[in-house]
Amino acid sequence: MRVQGLANSHRRHHTFFLKYLLRPASSNWIFYGGRPMRLTSKGRYAVRAMLDLTTHSNGNPVRLQEISTRQNISLHYLEQLFRKLRNGQAVKSVRGPGGGYVLARNMDQITIKDVLDCVGENINPARDIVGTEAEAANSLEFHLSKNYFMNLGVIMKEYLATTSLGDLIRKSKETEAEAGISAANATEAQSQSGVLASSIRNPIGEINQ
Repeated sequence: MRVQGLANSHRRHHTFFLKYLLRPASSNWIFYGGRPMRLTSKGRYAVRAMLDLTTHSNGNPVRLQEISTRQNISLHYLEQLFRKLRNGQAVKSVRGPGGGYVLARNMDQITIKDVLDCVGENINPARDIVGTEAEAANSLEFHLSKNYFMNLGVIMKEYLATTSLGDLIRKSKETEAEAGISAANATEAQSQSGVLASSIRNPIGEINQ
């Protein structure tokens, strides 16, 4: 039952974390149930940069300057991140003319957790509980909240470890396709609205004449 419960929770939180990782960099906080959990800019920027690399590489090296321009991330900051990503064997550097970075493995073999681990990101919501005064109190409420956030940490790690760069790239293509369909429907609706308005105006014009 516990495993099934975690699986159900995993599915419920899928959209939440996907939207958070891809949203504009206006805030560094996740608010879950009114309680903030910190995911720093290095984690979000690293994911964005890796998605950019995956999208534009096609097996060829991509220069950090290009990623910096497209994602509006400082080149100096990207250099620091990619040094860590290279040390974590998520990317490989190619030297010489036309050099840059390529993925070290297939996009389906690099998870979001791999990327966050490479840059030293830790979003465990229970990490600040251990060693607190509340722990020394050993109250029922402390253990209830501790277990809750520890379980949430398990769900988060499981989700991050089972979502690859490839998953997000395919998700982006699905979103683009859906957006294209919506735009086409809106255009068709406007066209039909124009025809209807025209058919209404013509009889009125004849009457006025």
